[in-house]
Order: sequence, then C-alpha cells, then structure tokens
Amino acid sequence: MTISLVFLILSGAQNSFSQDLPEIQYDEKWNQKIQQIAPSQTRFPYSAKKKILVFSLHTGFEHWVIPHTEEMIKILGEKSGAFEVTGSKDIELFELENLKEFDAIVLNNTCSKPDHRNLFWDQLSFESDEDSVILMKKALQLEKNLIDYVKSGGGLMVLHGGITTQNKSQAFSDLVGGSFDYHPPQQSINVQVEDSTHPLTQAFSSGSFVHVDEPYFYMNAYEKMDFRPLLYFNNQEIKNQRKGKEMSSGKTYAAWIRSEGKGKVFYAAPSHNAQSFENPELLQFFLDGLQYIVGDVACDDSPIQEN
Repeated sequence: MTISLVFLILSGAQNSFSQDLPEIQYDEKWNQKIQQIAPSQTRFPYSAKKKILVFSLHTGFEHWVIPHTEEMIKILGEKSGAFEVTGSKDIELFELENLKEFDAIVLNNTCSKPDHRNLFWDQLSFESDEDSVILMKKALQLEKNLIDYVKSGGGLMVLHGGITTQNKSQAFSDLVGGSFDYHPPQQSINVQVEDSTHPLTQAFSSGSFVHVDEPYFYMNAYEKMDFRPLLYFNNQEIKNQRKGKEMSSGKTYAAWIRSEGKGKVFYAAPSHNAQSFENPELLQFFLDGLQYIVGDVACDDSPIQEN
C-alpha cells in the first residue's frame, strides 16, 4: 500500500466526508505507474484477442478521471494481451453496423445533461439543426441499437457516471440494472465484497478496500435487484446523505453483473478519482470484468431477486 493511500485512509477516519482529492495530471509518468502495477495476465483463459470500444463522450458533468479511465482500460488490454482497445467520442459508432466491429463497449463516465438525461440527444442536437422530433427519434434509435447489441451477444461495461448516459430511460435502466439517483460528497468508503466465493471478487484478497469516492445511490430498475451483486457499502457508514432519503441500515451495491439476452453487463461505481486506480486489486477486478463481458468467465450472474 502506498504512503499516499495510507494517508487517505487515516485522514478518512477523522474527516469522513467532503474529501475532494486533487486532480492527478494525465501524463506519461502516471501511465507508467499504472503500467507497472497492472496485472500482466488474465485470470481466466481466452481463445482470441477481443475488440473493446471505450466510449468517453460526456455532454453533462465532466469527470476529470475520464482520460485516466480510458488509459487504464487500454493498459489492461495491452499488458494482458487479451484485448485490442479503441477509444472514441463519436456517436456514429452506435450505428448497428459499427457496433458489430466490437466484442464489448465500455461507457466511461458518459454523463448526460440533466434536462433530458439522454447523451445521444445531447450530442445530436449539438451537431445538427434538424427538427427536434427527428433528432429525438434518432437518439432513441441509437439507444435501441446499444440494447439490441447487448441482447445479441455484445458486452457492456458501465463505469461510474456512465450509468447516467440515458438516465431517464427505463429501457436503459433495465439493461444496466439501475439508474443514478444522487450521491453525497466524496468521502472515505469501505467497499466490501458481497460474495467471497464468486469468481469476479477474487481480486480482493482481504474482502474489502477503502478509497475516497462518491457513494452512488440508485433508483428505478435498481429496486428490482435484477442483477448479481459484487461489491457494496454499508449505508450507515455514509455521511451527509440527502435529507429525506437517509438510510441508516442496509447496504447499497457498488458493483454488479447481469445477463441480457445473449450478452453480459458489468457495472462498477468506482471510481471518481484516478487515485483509486493505484490499487492493483481494483485493476485486477476491472480486467476480470472485461473478461466477463466478452464471455470468458463462466460464473453465476443470476439476479438476487430469484434467490
């Protein structure tokens, strides 16, 4: 564990919220650090290198970690040799013929604007002066393309703010497993493993990790529990929750998986800060997640609502 991480954990015990971390410059020095600690091989066998699209367009809130997250995925793919990773912000890639070029899509903090909460609409209306009815029809088609892509066997990884891509769409919420509701200020969070025997939680040797992040709370499809949880935090440990929505007991899931038709979906709330990627176990978790969404991992992804 690095000295800086120890400091964050210790300081978190004294001041458990409003811990905004300084932005880390995205440069070669940072890249080399992640390159050194990233896993050198996959934990699950694979037959061929898969193609991954990391989609990093945002029209709403801009997470400073976006370039770090894209680079992190590229490093995981290159160092393990399991993935060929392409980064883009071009929504034309969500045309069906273009989606077919990839084995899986990663939505990297693809936050939409609060008014429509529709990333495709936001970008189309920015790029074109066409009638709004035509543009919304196009936006809905691009969303349907993504959903059909997953149902047909494509993989989808949604990271942190990516859950807000189509946050007012019930169909997208059903696909991902939930919609974003709100988050309290950044604080030190004790993230725990839900099931220590699950293949996708084996990265965490101690069964938990502590980092500074935004504790996300969810709504809509989340209430169905139509997913297999991987990570969670205890609600009573979260400070400065929204008045009227405070939860003093129970747990909120921070990562989960689910199947959709022939495809696989992996959602993970960590992380708002690039500092969290300095945890080799979290990097392993993401690599395992990439393998899951491309079909390399045979594991229980049945929803807990059925159990």
